[in-house]
Amino acid sequence: MSSDLLENIMHSKFHVHTFLDDDSETFSYVVSDSNSQQAILIDPVLNFDYKSGRSCESGAKKIGEYLQSHSLSLEWVLETHAHADHISAAPYFKKHFGAKIAIGEHIKTVQQSFKALFNLEKEFLPNGADFDRLLKDGDSFNVGQLSIRVMHTPGHTPADLVYIINEEAMFVGDTIFMPDVGTARCDFPGGSSETLYDSIQKLLLMPDEATIYVCHDYPTEKRNHRFAVTVKEQKETNIHVNTKISKEQFVQMRDSRDEELPMPRLILPAIQMNIRAGNPPPAEDNGISYLKVPLNQL
Repeated sequence: MSSDLLENIMHSKFHVHTFLDDDSETFSYVVSDSNSQQAILIDPVLNFDYKSGRSCESGAKKIGEYLQSHSLSLEWVLETHAHADHISAAPYFKKHFGAKIAIGEHIKTVQQSFKALFNLEKEFLPNGADFDRLLKDGDSFNVGQLSIRVMHTPGHTPADLVYIINEEAMFVGDTIFMPDVGTARCDFPGGSSETLYDSIQKLLLMPDEATIYVCHDYPTEKRNHRFAVTVKEQKETNIHVNTKISKEQFVQMRDSRDEELPMPRLILPAIQMNIRAGNPPPAEDNGISYLKVPLNQL
């Protein structure tokens, strides 16, 4: 069932509560300060049925119920990037919990690319104003005892971020996957396999014992979903970027692999809403919002 709680992990001063959306195989994380009960939410998912064009907040409501049952004050929704495989549920948490929404400053580049692709209304400005805060590489802020440091990790898209909590846990979005899955594609507008390799090397410079929390997992039949792995395990066993694989080898592998991948099933609705912080396009004169399908462009 979507957004079921998988597991709680206790770090030195904070808890990580993990939820899985089965449809998109996306992990969302509630990270809470064990002292102040303040929390952040990373990459929440809005359920969406493409066939009917209907959205559903059931997964978001389960996360909301968890927040309420544990008396957590949600301060921020943090997006690792503008996702192409699911729609963000950030507006739900802004409306019902008063949370602010943040994303990387390079979302403006992503907005510019997709404004042109979808020929969006002239009123839509690629300036990031749909979000409450645009984060830069090296930015840091606190939520209770949570010290959150921002690392810009482009490659999958130009705007990907990693959120580093108290220098011991990293929420990496699509920058890297589980070791037996490898890494994310780099063929979206502004993506680059060379850049992704360099971004991953920054992650792997973190202490071996630091925990990496991934945004997605695509397990084989031999195992269940995993969401957490150490830096050490990634360095030693990731099938795409372990210490024995050169940058040239990675780029050749990643580029050839990407040429064979189909587009994500929800990329068209997801991108149009996620560049607006999860909100739909403005309603037309009949009161209905519409999403576009550009023909022969992707």
